[in-house]
Amino acid sequence: MRRILFSLCLGAFAHAGHAAPLQVVTDIAPVQSLVAMVMGDLGTPLVLLPGAGDPHDFQLRPSQARALAGADLVIWIGPELTPSLAHSMAALAAKAHSIALLDQPETQTLDFAPGEAEGDEGEGHGHKGLNPHAWLAPENGRVWLGLIARELSSLDPENAERYAANAARAQAEITVAEAAIAAMLTPVQARGFAVYHDAYGYFANTFGLHVVGSLRQGDAATPGAAHLKALQAELRQTQAVCLFPEVNHDDAAMYRLAETTGLRLGTALDPVGTATTAGVGLYIAVLEGLAVSIADCLAQD
Repeated sequence: MRRILFSLCLGAFAHAGHAAPLQVVTDIAPVQSLVAMVMGDLGTPLVLLPGAGDPHDFQLRPSQARALAGADLVIWIGPELTPSLAHSMAALAAKAHSIALLDQPETQTLDFAPGEAEGDEGEGHGHKGLNPHAWLAPENGRVWLGLIARELSSLDPENAERYAANAARAQAEITVAEAAIAAMLTPVQARGFAVYHDAYGYFANTFGLHVVGSLRQGDAATPGAAHLKALQAELRQTQAVCLFPEVNHDDAAMYRLAETTGLRLGTALDPVGTATTAGVGLYIAVLEGLAVSIADCLAQD
């Protein structure tokens, strides 16, 4: 009898350990939202950068380092967006499964816009090559949901059907949102605008928008006289109508540009959902928020 009870207890502990939720760590809030959609009530993914920090240059807090060290799975955009995270993962999460979304062959990628890849001489550094803001293409969101479901299922096969069903439901929700956004933005497709920095190519390509240029050629690049002069000329030539600052960035330069060009200043864009509650609803809310801000400014006479 004692052996039977002991065996039953061992079995119960083994089952409890197997049933423990996966520890999933993500880099930015939009990725956390996609993972949360797939996990549902099977767990809550952690986000390292909920929105207020600069993804291109951040330092892990001790609690974040511990979470990364204990992760079963890390899902992130890739080193193009968070280069410092690559070093942290190598040191802290070497045994965890990881998926860099930009590296997946199904992901649609874009390079930075021509003219945005290099900063003016002496103006700091600009961006080159791959544009990492790929979550702003709804098609990538749908693709990543499937990738996330497969990755979770490989670690937790008992719940594979639930992950797949959650992913399919979320993909359908993104499709519905994309159609509504397209209807909102179609009337303003011909109207040009400029943004704070070159983060919106994926969104613009999806919805046929005309981004004339960006104030900053990179997140850390200071706009110099040559770049500002060229941007102002392009704005006049294309008869652009709006300028959009960005949440969590100093908008003084955008105000000055608006004064010199006479363009309207739109609501600050929020590509990572800084002002949105984290969780399953954030990803679609980010896309919808961009659409509302852009449409509201461009539609004005």
